[in-house]
Amino acid sequence: MKLSIIIPVYNEQKTISQLIDKVKAVKLKNISKEIIVVDDGSTDGSSQLIAEKLKKYSNIKTFTLPLNLGKGAAIRLGLKHATGDFIIIQDADLELNPQEYNQLLRPILDKKTKIVYGSRVLKKNQKIPFKSWASTRIFSFLISLFYFHWLTDVNTAYKAFTKEVKNKIKLRSVQFEFETEFTIKALKAGYKIIEVPISYHPRTNQEGKKIRFRDGLDLLFTIFKYRFIND
Repeated sequence: MKLSIIIPVYNEQKTISQLIDKVKAVKLKNISKEIIVVDDGSTDGSSQLIAEKLKKYSNIKTFTLPLNLGKGAAIRLGLKHATGDFIIIQDADLELNPQEYNQLLRPILDKKTKIVYGSRVLKKNQKIPFKSWASTRIFSFLISLFYFHWLTDVNTAYKAFTKEVKNKIKLRSVQFEFETEFTIKALKAGYKIIEVPISYHPRTNQEGKKIRFRDGLDLLFTIFKYRFIND
């Protein structure tokens, strides 16, 4: 069996080298790893650091977008080239810990579900910024209201799913609304999403956090749009 790990990267010079090393170091029982790094038009030196890792490691595929299109576009490119039985999305910012891949995959391997979300909310004593906590609660409530499935952390970056899900769900998002679009289309396709607790180490805007107020509006629009449109 094989796990494809898709890493979208945009101007993550401070963390990308360490993140790739951490992903490479993860040990999985009877599962090989395929690391797919998609550079979303970085301008800060991330591309050079990715190239250095490509020389060091043999199981890394790298793809580069000519300009910054957005996280959704980068992930979709990665999905196009993923050949694994399972897929995990891994942000490049070190907010989430690759050593938790095994617990993300466990419900899938146990045949309990085909999609697992890593919930930052379920783990106790997390230092989640109030804005992140409040937005998570609001979006989770709206998903529950419109799509009849309660999730504690609907927009978590940690999503693990099977090849079947990848092939069945057609994604169109370009930016951060990917998280919401994936959730909605998975639920509308009849998939059950199981959540497991994960660690979370948030960074500040000064440290490179890229979520903006406009992105929240895009997520809201996506929730309402797909309530009435099958696309």
